[in-house]
Amino acid sequence: MEEFKKQWLPRAFIGGCVGIAGCLLLGFLTQPGAVFGGTLTWDIRNFTFCYDSRVPELLGTVQAFLLWFLFGAEIGIATLPFADSGRELVVRSLAHFAVMSLTVGLWAAVNFGVRELPFFLIPLALVYALVWLGRWVGWYAEVAAIREKLGLAPGPSLFHWKESLPYVGFAFLLCLVLPTVLRLLDDPTPLLSVFYAFVLLPVGGVMSGLSLGRRHGICPLYPVSCVVFTVVFVLTAKLYTNIADEILIPIAFVAALAGNLAGAAQYKLKQRKGAGAP
Repeated sequence: MEEFKKQWLPRAFIGGCVGIAGCLLLGFLTQPGAVFGGTLTWDIRNFTFCYDSRVPELLGTVQAFLLWFLFGAEIGIATLPFADSGRELVVRSLAHFAVMSLTVGLWAAVNFGVRELPFFLIPLALVYALVWLGRWVGWYAEVAAIREKLGLAPGPSLFHWKESLPYVGFAFLLCLVLPTVLRLLDDPTPLLSVFYAFVLLPVGGVMSGLSLGRRHGICPLYPVSCVVFTVVFVLTAKLYTNIADEILIPIAFVAALAGNLAGAAQYKLKQRKGAGAP
């Protein structure tokens, strides 16, 4: 409780005040006069962004200021470290992101409609992921520097990118070379391409991800590399065929990720058994 009063509460209050200031500034700048060069006027209706005529003006203003205050407070809280341990950090980060998404989602749904939620929530998720990734990279660099000063063996590479390199070559063959060859052989019916999409690609993705996960744990760059090579194939295949290959992208990602997570679970279980052995 003492920590909440000294650290969390002041940052939340300052962030909330900044949020309200941001609401006023955005409402002022988005007036027609600010956009089209006319005379600027302070109209409170422009600060609510509430286009629903069923909502009274005063209520719309109060709800806008409240949601912007909450959003600013949530950003202020995010300036503090959520936790020291990895698992607790992930749980609290996800909870914070969920609350922030709820705040932004409520404001967007009231003012622009439920159909426009992806327009606001997707950029929010991307920004949040970038900020979280930036912090994680900083922590990783600090840990690496400490291990070097203590003369300890270096830990695994960032996101296990070194450990993933041999499998990236396999992803290149599986997700780009193989479908290209099969597509060129498919004439006139795409039987080989269908077999690739629903048998070869998912099986190859799962088994390769499983092998990587069993040796090195979670390696998020491998599913990403599968997606990148699949996207390249989809784009290049449009130059010589009219088949819709977009379905290959989620198949490649889900298969590689599922295999890697399953292998990582086996890797973790093996570590625990080894640690418990006499």
